Amino acid sequence: MLAGLQNITFEFGARILVQDATWHIQPNERIGLIGYNGTGKSTLLKLLVGEYQPSKGTVEKSKGLTIGYLHQDLLSFDTTDSILKVALGAFDKILQLEKEIEELGQKLEQLKHGSDVLLHQYTDKLHELETLGGYNIHHKAEEVLQGLGFANSDLNRPYHEFSGGWRMRVLLAKMILQQPDLLLLDEPTNHLDLPSIEWLEKYLQHYQGSVVIVSHDKYFLNRMVTKIVELYQKELHIYNGNYDFYEKEKTERIALQQRAYENQQDFIRQQERFIERFKAKASKATQAQSALKRLEKLERIEDVELERPSIRINFRIDKTPGKVLVELEDISKSFGSNVIVQHTSAEIDRGDKIALIGANGKGKSTLLRIIAGTENFQGHRKWGHNVEEAFYAQHQWEALNVNHTVLEELKECGSQKTELELRTLLGCFLFGGDEVEKKIKVLSGGEKARVALAKTIISKANFLLLDEPTNHLDMHSNDLLIEALNRYEGSYILVSHDRFFISKTANKIWEIVDHEIKEFKGGYEEYAQWKERMNRTEESHRSSRSKESTQIAVKRMPKSERPRPAATTSVNKELKRELQKQQRLFQQLEEKITKLNEKKQQLEAALADPTTYANKEKFLQTETEYKNVSSELATANREYEKVFDTIMKLESDS
Repeated sequence: MLAGLQNITFEFGARILVQDATWHIQPNERIGLIGYNGTGKSTLLKLLVGEYQPSKGTVEKSKGLTIGYLHQDLLSFDTTDSILKVALGAFDKILQLEKEIEELGQKLEQLKHGSDVLLHQYTDKLHELETLGGYNIHHKAEEVLQGLGFANSDLNRPYHEFSGGWRMRVLLAKMILQQPDLLLLDEPTNHLDLPSIEWLEKYLQHYQGSVVIVSHDKYFLNRMVTKIVELYQKELHIYNGNYDFYEKEKTERIALQQRAYENQQDFIRQQERFIERFKAKASKATQAQSALKRLEKLERIEDVELERPSIRINFRIDKTPGKVLVELEDISKSFGSNVIVQHTSAEIDRGDKIALIGANGKGKSTLLRIIAGTENFQGHRKWGHNVEEAFYAQHQWEALNVNHTVLEELKECGSQKTELELRTLLGCFLFGGDEVEKKIKVLSGGEKARVALAKTIISKANFLLLDEPTNHLDMHSNDLLIEALNRYEGSYILVSHDRFFISKTANKIWEIVDHEIKEFKGGYEEYAQWKERMNRTEESHRSSRSKESTQIAVKRMPKSERPRPAATTSVNKELKRELQKQQRLFQQLEEKITKLNEKKQQLEAALADPTTYANKEKFLQTETEYKNVSSELATANREYEKVFDTIMKLESDS
């Protein structure tokens, strides 16, 4: 065991967050720590690192355990050092060794006759540096920073120039480079874009240590973790599988508990009726008393209580818009030398549910503002008939009336919803009970963002622009929003890095590629398959080009070295016949490979066309043909090489 909690209880004042909980973390585990907002997930991590002490129970750690803990409080760190230097801080021992080597080198240079002692020290430290991998630390740091989204030109920029999200990436890079035995990551994907999340996912899958992740990203948890630990009703429930496994097992566990509770209640009612009926009857009094004692000793099964009841969020629209909602014609936008889009056009139609995805800095939020009309640009944007838009972005909270309570702010929207309906809606966005009476001015940034999102939902708009709507929601609220968007009769375009959210809501994918809007007609899962196919196609192209180069090289070989039929009469007739047979086969295979390559290129072009994926039958047929041709080509290439080797051997035997 690396670390663990043994029968711990922890309280904040009179509120118990976790009670009599046990959790052991083993080497090389990938664990997702989940639970509703406010239940105490971050508190558990702080107990593990020793920032908090339990009121009961013990926190256990193996001897020499190293822990890396990524959390929001780290953002208080500031420095004028470059981000590369901050990341290199992970290698304190190596950096100190480099300093000592430099000092010894300077001393040796100053001595006229040298020193055997200093020279031995210098040589030993150089050897130690090599053993510790000291010559590769700059490469490692650059690789991790680039994986987390930094460009080469960023690496020497001062840390303090970056925003909070980018600073957190630097600190995550440093933590990864330190290679602690146990990584505790509190919402790491909140600060990452899609490419960086995918990079982190792959990196952590092969991390040589244990990882505990607090995350609301179901897609990430499904692909990353092999165990789920849920903090629910002050207890820890452990599930040995990914998030999908957890959901299935929890549903079954709750159903079993409910049945067991109901069966026990039936038994209790029967026993109580028996006791009530016979307690005054002398012949049955002893039995009645025994039944009463059994009931008193009975360990009661708890009724299933859901912390968050299932509540529906409902969008409504007042007007039905025309077929085309927005037309973008020849749009261009730059910030100085940073070109966002250039001479690009696109159209949003009624019924479109678009996810705008891509790396940070590509201009996703800028494009949303262009569509909303809050950003200057070159080109033309044209609204369709009867379009009523509502724009949600994190900066929208600036428009909230700080003197209103949360409830008053929603009443001002003119939605004609009752106070009960508004309270129910706010409950979906994590404002329960008296929290709706809080003044806007005392809310945190995340709370204000949730109020702004709730206002967007009750606006009755028929076209929504949503910029990172799930950033401050927990899993349950996220699920409710997905359900609401799937029932929504209007259209929307949203920006999100939550792949699960995108996969459940979008029917089109937009991506800004080479300063143009590229549209994929299909959901995220189909898009991801297409992207994977494109990556494999590119690798296949490289392989084919290499194979073709080999074939050309064979053709260009000097006649004395090329495979050829035997020319001398002294060659054995049987050997000569075999050589001629192999030569003919060699030529046939060359022709076959050429045709297969042509066919493969045609299929690759079809698979590169997003419209192929809009027709499922056409896609499956094309994909099957591509697999068959690829397999046939691989077989032909193996035969080609085998025949070539045979000809060369026959040539040498002649």
